[in-house]
Amino acid sequence: MFFNQFGRKRCFELKINAMKQILPFVFFAVLMWGPFSVNAQSNVLHVVTHRRVTVTTDPSKGIHLYPAWGNFPDKNVSVRRIIMKVVLGCPDSLPCAHWDYLDPIYLRKAGGTSGKVYNYELSRMLTPYGSIFTKDWQWEWQADVTDFSALLRDSVEIVYQHSGYETTSVGWAVTIDFEITTGPEIVHPLSITPLWNGSFPYGNPDEDITDLLKPISFSSAGKEGFYRIRIQQTGHGMDQPRGCSEFCSRWREIFLDHRMIDHQELWKDCGDNPLYPQGGTWIYDRALWCPGTLQPAHFIDFEASPGNHTLQLLMQPYKATADKNAAENIASFLIAYSLPSARNDVALEEILVPSNKPWHRRSNPSCSNPVIRIRNLGRNPLRSVTIQYGVKGRKPQTYVWKGNLGFYRSTEVILPGDIPCLPEKGSFEARLLRPNGQKDAWEGDNVMSSEYVSPPVIPSRFILQFMTNNKPQDNTVWIENEKKETVYIKKPEQLQSRTLYQDTISLQPGCYTLTLADTAGDGLEFWYEPESGYGYMRLLDMEGRIVHAFESDCGNGERFAFQASENYVSDTSQTQYAFILYPRRTRDNLTLDFHSDKPSRMRVIITSDGKVVETHSYEKVTRGRFTYHLAYLPRGRYIIEVLMDDVSQFKRRFNLE
Repeated sequence: MFFNQFGRKRCFELKINAMKQILPFVFFAVLMWGPFSVNAQSNVLHVVTHRRVTVTTDPSKGIHLYPAWGNFPDKNVSVRRIIMKVVLGCPDSLPCAHWDYLDPIYLRKAGGTSGKVYNYELSRMLTPYGSIFTKDWQWEWQADVTDFSALLRDSVEIVYQHSGYETTSVGWAVTIDFEITTGPEIVHPLSITPLWNGSFPYGNPDEDITDLLKPISFSSAGKEGFYRIRIQQTGHGMDQPRGCSEFCSRWREIFLDHRMIDHQELWKDCGDNPLYPQGGTWIYDRALWCPGTLQPAHFIDFEASPGNHTLQLLMQPYKATADKNAAENIASFLIAYSLPSARNDVALEEILVPSNKPWHRRSNPSCSNPVIRIRNLGRNPLRSVTIQYGVKGRKPQTYVWKGNLGFYRSTEVILPGDIPCLPEKGSFEARLLRPNGQKDAWEGDNVMSSEYVSPPVIPSRFILQFMTNNKPQDNTVWIENEKKETVYIKKPEQLQSRTLYQDTISLQPGCYTLTLADTAGDGLEFWYEPESGYGYMRLLDMEGRIVHAFESDCGNGERFAFQASENYVSDTSQTQYAFILYPRRTRDNLTLDFHSDKPSRMRVIITSDGKVVETHSYEKVTRGRFTYHLAYLPRGRYIIEVLMDDVSQFKRRFNLE
């Protein structure tokens, strides 16, 4: 990495400058925390600026601002990291909003009401399609905003900007919580300078984006350890011929003094979104964003010699032929930092597996191979670190990771071994020790735990019921044991369209993972593609009761980890349901296919913009198929909700066309 590329003279100068910057901090840190030691612990503060604030659009303007003030630590408090957590939920008095809008979150003003106005974008929320979310729904995202730590001090005004033109009868309940970890600074921020910020037309020959994204000059005094470009970019609009900028893949390049330092493909796979299903076209890949995403910033770290320099951002050349409304929405900053404060410093950023966090739902629960993310925070490349891990209360395992991780680079580490299955919730713990064989400069971020649940217990002998749609060539179904050995597989060439396969599976007791993969990224059913038909996958016990039902609207697919037991006893107090609705783009007939483990009272409610247009009630139904004739209704978007014994169990969108 760039910290290994300094010349001897340059390195010596930087060390002297770094010591000048670090020594005052060390004196302050000793006063605050005492001598650095392996027992040093960080403190976590929370500043909540928005607490379940109901946000709606302003259709007359297209944006609606929701400002709030927060009291952050003063400038004398040493901040190590700031994570901004954003929670969206359904408001108490309104249904969840419907559309995927761009909602930036700004640091508008710092230093109180008479302080300086910044309007710096901290992160951006791309809202989900929420029409099918139930009243108690909510979801959490998080973004690292440590780069703004010098400004997130004292009294700061934070603005949540809700965009769009939909009706004000729907909205979101928004919470913004800044989780601030105090402790020795990783690096000391010296300055922050805005670069390219705004919405820039793309592909319009009358307004060439190259002319609008002008080169930016800056000067280095030679005291900076390194520079960071922090950039967020999303594409919006849909022109011809390529559907730019939302639905076209293109690249961006950044140059320092005419030398390219970053090349980025502006495209994102949405079929693996952990927030699924949604009410709209959530599966379609987009311009570096997906509906229901708090977009992470992209970082480019580089060094610059003393003197004047130029930064330039170039977009892939493109010209639209019609509907020239494509736009590149960019927020970017140049941040000057000191050298990293420590030589050997590693942080445990996150436990991905096992975890109960909603954003890790596609890989949890799991039978084996814990996964953690580590980050190098020292100026020496991280070549090794010892990892201790295991379930709380049990003897930990030890694994030595080896690699070559530059400063601020992160990597996911797959740890060997099983994840113990517990009857109740468990706590998994991990600890990092001796980066590069040395004492860690700060151990306050070396330990982490995560709550998790074990895979459910199902019978070792069960029926796998798989109904293919019109495109079975997209699907593979397989079961793996704890050793990653395939014990069952259905390949695409073995499948026929619109066919029900029922296989009796007998397994040895143990932990397994059943995976449904869809290479087209549209699952077994998707409302916008009625030509693909519909399919489903369910596990039934030998008496025909549902053990597990896969979600058909699952994008790239779905996995199900389970424990197979010969002593499985069905819990008859819990009723399992399965539903499928098709076709969800229709002019007349709409069919609801359902399965219930026991006779239940079913109520079907069809609404349009929150108004009930049809209701149907059924007594003591178990399984069957109902068709509704809706040609008399006007064209538009509708919602169908199914209540079983007065509890909402299924909610989906459909369109009459």
